[in-house]
Amino acid sequence: KYGALATLVLQNTFLVVFMRYSRIVEGPKYASSTAVVCMEVLKFVSCLCVLLYERNFNFQQTIADLKTDVFGRPDECLKIAVPSLIYTIQNNLLYFALSHLDTPTFQVGYQVKILTTALFSVTMLGKSLSKIQWISLVLLTLGVAMAQISATSAKDEGQNTWSGFVAVLMAACTSGFAGVYFEKILKGSTTSLWMRNVQMGCSSVLLGVVSIYWSGDGESVMSNGFFYGYSPLVWTVVILQAIGGLVVAVVVKYADNILKGFAASFSIITSCILCIFFFDFKPTFLFVTGAVLVNYSMYLY
Repeated sequence: KYGALATLVLQNTFLVVFMRYSRIVEGPKYASSTAVVCMEVLKFVSCLCVLLYERNFNFQQTIADLKTDVFGRPDECLKIAVPSLIYTIQNNLLYFALSHLDTPTFQVGYQVKILTTALFSVTMLGKSLSKIQWISLVLLTLGVAMAQISATSAKDEGQNTWSGFVAVLMAACTSGFAGVYFEKILKGSTTSLWMRNVQMGCSSVLLGVVSIYWSGDGESVMSNGFFYGYSPLVWTVVILQAIGGLVVAVVVKYADNILKGFAASFSIITSCILCIFFFDFKPTFLFVTGAVLVNYSMYLY
């Protein structure tokens, strides 16, 4: 349990720190949309490996199940394509946001996904929230607003913090909707979590390739190559992002969602500490107050 939590904290911390550094480091700039495709391919392969493991490495049984649940159920694959599309948009938004926001501000702002997840859970799943939970969501909103004001007043040259913050808020909205939509599909079906991820992976990879051209990176990819600007750092970001979903699944299985929330809170603190040393980040009183409010709201919720 604690090993999974520690892994999640490290993954959350280093993913955003490395992703931010990969967007600002000097040298050839990679197309973020290609990184999203690579991440989706790695996730897809990882889920296939988990399916194979669950079937005791019986290739014939695994292929038969794939034929039944993926190729034999186009209606289900079409249904699962909705969160696939939204997650593809979300991942591209995350890269854009980290091109214009420092890591701690991004970390704090992205916790709005707790608010959006709660609102979509109420409207789509019929869940009810307690008074304490509603108060926590108000505190979360105030804390994120403070972090945004702090970021706007201390922005670096060449950054557009408003567009970065809009991107991270849009990513939080897409995360909330896609997560609740996926939960609704899982609860209304007997198909396993990993098979659902394989179904999602089929459409995610295709949609990721389409997003390369939709985002305007198509011309650069055609002239410079798919892996232009890739370095060990970029591959580290891709791998960290790919294993994120698997780590969360392990945490939920061996721990619980409350501890997962604490891990997210702790990763905000650890990423801030790293940014003080590596990015010369100087937290203001307003930012610290906002971050404390966000962490406290997560505890209340």
